[in-house]
Amino acid sequence: MAKTIRNALFLLLLVTQGLFGSKLPEISNSDVVSTLNQMMEAHASFKELSSPLIGRVLEEYLEELDPTKTYLLGGEVDKWLSPSDEILDFVLNEAKNGNYTAFWSIHDLMVEAVSRRARLESQLDGIALPKDVSVNEFKNLDWVQSEEELLERLTRIKALQANAAARLDDDETRDRALQRIAKRRISREEEISSKDEDERGCLIRSHILKAFAASFDAHTAYFTPAEASQFMIQVQQRLFGIGAQLRDDLNGFTIVKIIEGGPASWATGLKVNDRIIAINHEPVVGYEITEAVELIRGEEGTPVLLTVLRDDDEKLEIEIIRGEVVIKEARIESSVIPYGDGVVAHISLHAFYQDPIHSSAADLYEEIARIRSEHKIKGLVLDLRLNSGGILPQAVAVTGLFITKGIVVSIKDNHGSIEHLRDIDGKTAYDGPLVVLTSKLSASAAEIVAQTLQDYGRAVVIGDEHTYGKGTFQTFTLDAANNGRVNPKGEFKVTRGRYYTVSGKSPQLVGVIPDIIVPGLYSAMEIGEKHAKHPLENDSIPENFHDDLADIPVVQRDQISWLYRFNLQPKLKTYTRLIPHLKKNSETRIAQNKLYQSFLAILDEEDAPPETVELYAEGDPQLKESINIMQDLIVLLK
Repeated sequence: MAKTIRNALFLLLLVTQGLFGSKLPEISNSDVVSTLNQMMEAHASFKELSSPLIGRVLEEYLEELDPTKTYLLGGEVDKWLSPSDEILDFVLNEAKNGNYTAFWSIHDLMVEAVSRRARLESQLDGIALPKDVSVNEFKNLDWVQSEEELLERLTRIKALQANAAARLDDDETRDRALQRIAKRRISREEEISSKDEDERGCLIRSHILKAFAASFDAHTAYFTPAEASQFMIQVQQRLFGIGAQLRDDLNGFTIVKIIEGGPASWATGLKVNDRIIAINHEPVVGYEITEAVELIRGEEGTPVLLTVLRDDDEKLEIEIIRGEVVIKEARIESSVIPYGDGVVAHISLHAFYQDPIHSSAADLYEEIARIRSEHKIKGLVLDLRLNSGGILPQAVAVTGLFITKGIVVSIKDNHGSIEHLRDIDGKTAYDGPLVVLTSKLSASAAEIVAQTLQDYGRAVVIGDEHTYGKGTFQTFTLDAANNGRVNPKGEFKVTRGRYYTVSGKSPQLVGVIPDIIVPGLYSAMEIGEKHAKHPLENDSIPENFHDDLADIPVVQRDQISWLYRFNLQPKLKTYTRLIPHLKKNSETRIAQNKLYQSFLAILDEEDAPPETVELYAEGDPQLKESINIMQDLIVLLK
C-alpha cells in the first residue's frame, strides 16, 4: 500500500479550496491587512509577521498558484522558495504596510507560464502517449527544471486522462471528456491572465490570504464567500446527495467510502474502489471534484446516474436516488463476542456529535445499557480507529461514562489562559475491564478520550504506534446558526490554542502512544499531524489529577468544592502491573500468526492490491488481537 496518503479525500458534503470558477471576494489591500490582523490576534502562536513566516507564505503562495506544478519551472520559483534575507525583509516590510508587490510579481510569472503552457499544449497533439503511466507518479511532485521536463510531465498526465476517457462509450463521448479537460484548463488560465485589473487584484489578494493562513499552521484557513457557503454544509452536516467519499485520481473519482445510512448504501450496487467516469452521461474525467459533486447533488428524491469502472475492466451504470445525507447515520455500531458466561462488547464510535435528538455520549450510554440488558459484559472494547474527532464537550461526556468525576481536558488559548473541562456527575455507565482501540486516523476528540482514560489508568490503549496527533482547537468566523449568511469579503478559521489531558500532556504532533502496539491497516502509512505542513509544536502543562478548581471564580469554588471533591476519579494502577504480561502474550500471538504476518508484509509494499484491503475489512486481525488481549485481561484480573 502506498506509504503516503496525499490525494485529498472529500465527502460529498465538503468543498475544495480552489478559487477558480467561484465568485471572488471584493477585497482591497486594507481588507487583507484587517483579516491578517484578526487572524494573528486570535492565533495560538503567531502574533506578528516575521521573516521566517514570510518564507512560508511565499512557498504557500506558489502552491496556491501552481498546485500541480505544471506551469512554473524550478528556476523561476527558486528565488521565492529560497529567498535571500533582502527579499524576506522587503516582503515583510511591504506586508506590514499593506503592500504586496512581490505577490503581484509572482503572479506575473504565472501569467507568462500560462502562455508557455499553451505553447506546450499545442505540441502534445503530435506526441505519442506513453502506456505505463500510474497515478502514483503524481504524488509529492516538485517543479521541473526545463521545458523538456515540463512537456514530459504534461504528456504523462494527458496519457493518464486519455486512458480513462478511452473507457467511455463512443468517440463522441470520449472527445467530450477530453474537451472538458481542455476547457477547464483554459478557463482557469483565463482567470489567471485576466486583463481586468480589479478581477486580477481580487484573485491575487484571495491567494495572499490563503497563503498567509496556510503558513500559520495546518488548520488555519481563509475561505472565499463561495467556499464559506459550502463549508457551512460541512458544519451543519446536512445536504441532499448520495453519501459517498471520493478521491480525485485524475482519471475519474474513486469511491473511498460509502456512508452508512446514506442513499449510496441502500442496495444500489455502488462499491468502494469503483471509479466514477460519468454522471448523468456527462463525462467527468478532468473535472474539478467540486464540479463532480455539484452534478451528484440535487433535490431529494431525484435520480442521479453514475457510470463507473470496476476493477478497470467492468463498466456499470448505477442509478441512485438522492436523499438527505447526515453524518449521524454512521456514528456508532456494536457487536458482542461470547466469552465464558458473558460477552466482550465491541462498540465502534465513529464521531463525537450532538444534535437536538442524539449525542455520542447518550447513544453510547444507551448501547452499553442495551448490551448489559441482554448479556453479562465481561469486558468492553471501545473502538475509535476511524474517529477523527468532533464536538469537544462530547469528548468530555463520553470520557465521563467511564470515570466518576474529574478533569478530562484542559484548553490553553492564545492568551495563555487555561480552562479545565470536567466530568462532574459522579456516575459511570461501565466500570469493568476497558480497552480503547486506536489507529493513526484517531484524532482530536478521539485522542482526548483515549489519553484521558489512559491517564487515569481506567483503560488499556491498544493500536497503531501512535494516533494522528492533533492537539489544537480552532474557532470560525462563520456561524452555522446565522441562516447561512456569509461575509462577502470571506471567512476564516484559526487555531486558537492547544488542549491537554489530565496528565498535562498534549497529543499535538506525537499522538497518543498505546500501552500495547497492535499493527493494523494504517500502521505502515505516513499519516498524522507531523506529516502536515507547519504544525504547531508540542508542549505540556502541569498535571491536574488533584483538581484545586483554580480556574473557577472564588465564590463559586467555595460553593461547589465540598460536593465536587466527593468521589473524584483516582489515578488507578489496576492495569499497570498487567501490561507487560499482556504485551508479551500479544507479541507472541502476532509473531506466530502467519496470516497476520503476511498481511502486514503486503501492507508495507508501495502498491498493495485492492483485495488486501477487502481481506482486512473482512478479517480485521487488529480487532481480533484486541479481543484476545481483553480476554487475557479478564483472566489476569480474577
